[in-house]
Amino acid sequence: MQTSSSEDLRSPQSRNPPIRPGKSPSPIQSHRQSFTESLRGHPPSPRAARQPSLSQAQLQELLNNPPTAGTADPKFSGRDWQTIGVGELCDPADLRWVEFDTGIEDATNLLINSGAHVLLVRHRKDERAAHATYDYRDLTQYLLFATGQLQPDEEHLPVFTSLAKKAQAGHTIPLRDAKSLGNKEPFMTLPSTANLTHAIEVFGGGVHRIVIVEEGTDNVVGILSQLRLVKFLWENGRNFPIIDRLYPHTIKDLGIGSQQTICINGDKALKEALKLMNNEGLTSLAVVDNHLNVVGNISNVDVKLLTRSSSAPLLDNTCIHFISVILSTRGMNEGKDSFPVFHVNPYSTLAHTVAKLVATKAHRSVAWLGPSPPGIYTLTNRN
Repeated sequence: MQTSSSEDLRSPQSRNPPIRPGKSPSPIQSHRQSFTESLRGHPPSPRAARQPSLSQAQLQELLNNPPTAGTADPKFSGRDWQTIGVGELCDPADLRWVEFDTGIEDATNLLINSGAHVLLVRHRKDERAAHATYDYRDLTQYLLFATGQLQPDEEHLPVFTSLAKKAQAGHTIPLRDAKSLGNKEPFMTLPSTANLTHAIEVFGGGVHRIVIVEEGTDNVVGILSQLRLVKFLWENGRNFPIIDRLYPHTIKDLGIGSQQTICINGDKALKEALKLMNNEGLTSLAVVDNHLNVVGNISNVDVKLLTRSSSAPLLDNTCIHFISVILSTRGMNEGKDSFPVFHVNPYSTLAHTVAKLVATKAHRSVAWLGPSPPGIYTLTNRN
């Protein structure tokens, strides 16, 4: 899914200028399709003509028997998992930095091309203290404002007006201004000596990642995400008997998972899905058909496919169409079929569920039983 920086958010002088803050286009100003365009239709998905990389039997085997946990790290043997410091799970090599004065286009290019899920934002290049983050949720919100799908409240209206004038004049829009729009996830930090129990309490409040700093300073040493914590507890479960004893139980018996699910019909416009994700603070959203069968998933990371101005029409197209774009792009970039929904059922064990979340690097797994609406099992529910 990687895209080259030369094709992403381009400068105002390029052939396809990037999406800039402005008003929603009126029907009168919208492009009228020619007779040839109206007959052309949308190109079919390459999946229809490509042989699957896995047979149905092989796919079912993968779904039924996800990869097992790897070898436990001996340095954690005999320790109480609750007393392990959050700094022990972090890797400074994961850190990617930008400054508040960095342009939104340059920051987005770095976010996409580096493969990172988040950038740390600082005031100066020689600084090791982070004051904010920039991730795909921020990008989603910016694109919604830029295309007129979101309107600023009275408090943010002067900032939005200023950004619109900068964009119309072809000026660079710095992160400082872009991040001042709309709602933001709380910026949470913990000292590296804080234990995992403290981190789980923070994650339980809906925070997706925590910036880890040196004890007594603001210098960043790493980032702890929900997925990294779950992966650690899964791979090292044998070192922690109290956790290992939970894995054989079913998710139904443990009473985890949300029954109040938020999803969207595949016939709805993509812009409605993105607005729903933004308003509800979701990182991904299940896409269902008229019978509530899950047919796909849209995540904030997929917004990278919308960063070119030529992709703007996708916002008015359906969620189902965008899923076909996601799958086609993955197929071309990775050379294999991609399956957007990995599911479990209420009688799947916790080990089975967590193994799938870790193996697929998903933040959610969908579970259902019979005709009932699906339940969503998230990393936060794994506390």
